[in-house]
Amino acid sequence: MRPAGAARLPARAGGNALRWLGALLALYLSVPVAAFVVESAAARNRGFSAPGLFGALYVSAATATISTALVALLGVPLAYALARSRGRLGALVGVAVQLPLAIPPLMSGIVLISVLGPDTALGRAAGGRLSETMLGIVLAQSFVAAPFGVVSARAAFAQLDPSLLEHAASLGRRELSRFLRIALPLAGPGIRAGLLLVWLRAFGEYGATVILAYHPYSLPVLTYVEFSSQGIPATRAPTLLALGAAVLIGALGWASRARRAPAGQPTAEVPGPDRPLPPPPAVRARPAPVAFDLDATFGSFHLEVAHRARSPRLAVLGASGSGKSLTLRCLAGFFGPAPGPVRYGDRQVERVPPEDRRLGYVPQGLGLFPHLTVADHLRLGVGSRPELARHWLGALGLEGLEARRPGELSGGQRQRVALAQALARDPELLLLDEPFSALDAAIRAQLRHELRRLQRATGISTVLVTHDAEEAATLADEIVVLHAGTVVQAGPAGWVLAEPASPTVAGLVGVANLHHGTVGSPGEVVAGSLRLAARAAELSPGTPVWWGVRAEHVVVGTGPLAATVLDVLDLGGTTEVVLDAGGVELRSRRAAPSLRPGSEVRVSVEGSSVLVWPRAEPQASPPPDPQPARSRRWWP
Repeated sequence: MRPAGAARLPARAGGNALRWLGALLALYLSVPVAAFVVESAAARNRGFSAPGLFGALYVSAATATISTALVALLGVPLAYALARSRGRLGALVGVAVQLPLAIPPLMSGIVLISVLGPDTALGRAAGGRLSETMLGIVLAQSFVAAPFGVVSARAAFAQLDPSLLEHAASLGRRELSRFLRIALPLAGPGIRAGLLLVWLRAFGEYGATVILAYHPYSLPVLTYVEFSSQGIPATRAPTLLALGAAVLIGALGWASRARRAPAGQPTAEVPGPDRPLPPPPAVRARPAPVAFDLDATFGSFHLEVAHRARSPRLAVLGASGSGKSLTLRCLAGFFGPAPGPVRYGDRQVERVPPEDRRLGYVPQGLGLFPHLTVADHLRLGVGSRPELARHWLGALGLEGLEARRPGELSGGQRQRVALAQALARDPELLLLDEPFSALDAAIRAQLRHELRRLQRATGISTVLVTHDAEEAATLADEIVVLHAGTVVQAGPAGWVLAEPASPTVAGLVGVANLHHGTVGSPGEVVAGSLRLAARAAELSPGTPVWWGVRAEHVVVGTGPLAATVLDVLDLGGTTEVVLDAGGVELRSRRAAPSLRPGSEVRVSVEGSSVLVWPRAEPQASPPPDPQPARSRRWWP
């Protein structure tokens, strides 16, 4: 019960006001129609016996249907092209398509008759059949009604996620197939709504029709003729027929939407024990290490990255906004040859369209198509092999889910479907864009190990984009680290993780303790009152530096350093302790869980584990087996 005097919350007031405003418009639109129906029901003479009434109804319904079919056949592809166009020509065509909306229908008829009338060149060439015929009615209706269909379809196509069409291209689907199999079904509700408007607008068209094609009578023209000669009573029947046609078409549209049952709830998924992946059927793929030399600008972002992988398993590591996904999309060929040379193994592919590259591509959003079932997804790729599809359905735990759509799957199941779809084509290269980022930790760990076993079982080449250093180390032998669109370190995974070339790289590969300091005596770094042995013998005393050490290399319980425990985090399998050591905060993962905040402890840090960088970040120095981070010399 609400206490007396308590203020009434205003949260519902805005909603009520909106509902009242909507109700006012609904009343205005429905009351005149209802009043007309009631009055007509009570009238003795409704005009149903007027000659030519049902013939005019047929003319209007038939010509409206033909006009709608023409708009669907010609206008939907035009809308698709306009939605994808970004140039001036597309903008001009878009304006031209909408011009009939701004011209009063009567004036549209005048415009049309000046081109299609019996005295024009086109009219004479057609023998006068472009006016005063059903063809003339179709031409008039199409002119005034087409913009409704094109504008609605264009808006529906514009709402599509472009990555879905890119993903379809990576599956070998060409432009027409992507339009028919992906874009058209996904934009279907908007297109159907637009075509419904086209039919209703064409059915009720009067102004342009009466100018261009007065005969044969359409229902609106007949209504005007009857009104002019006999007044209101004779117009009730055609008006009731028009209302009935509108209700029927609206009901059909509603029924088509109702038949599309909403997706069920995703099934919960509990990680199961690791299971060995069975060997796949014979595959055609051979290890194909990638090589690329990309230099491209996207808006205000400049991407300049190059690498020649020696291993078939490569990871691209970086923070958000570093250019990782752009790099992967360049490798997939979504931007054409402009970004620069790309090779898969010994095959140069920058001028090969994505649909011909034999890719397996798993985009960050997984790229699943909402209207397709699991089985449809595995059949969608051009060249998908049924035996491989069946194998990956079983190997990835998807058996029994073939009839489900993405909305009825859990996150882990959707991830497996995306992998199975990519692998069913026996791809030459598997591109993975943060494939596990949206999953729970347990599911992520399970799928990560499944993917590693898959790599071993198939020998497939993979390029993984990730911001997780552990994921990169698990799934790749080489790592390229990006920052602000450039390579800051590249080489074998172990070297990158153990010898980060800069504080930026160190933060990305999990060095938890990063601080400013200065070089003290040779081989020593100073921060506050903390002095640590470090790998700084080549730097002169007083040099300002960044220094860092992994939490795993800070040992609590023994050592020369005094510290105070600030916090203790129980992480289940390990304990992380936050320390104040000489005014510097250190994190340790080598400590007893019994410690409490405020405890005084001793700490030791191995000097060989303390990394030091001059305050101005250097470029990556090469690993023992030289691997240039940025060089065009190796490209022929």
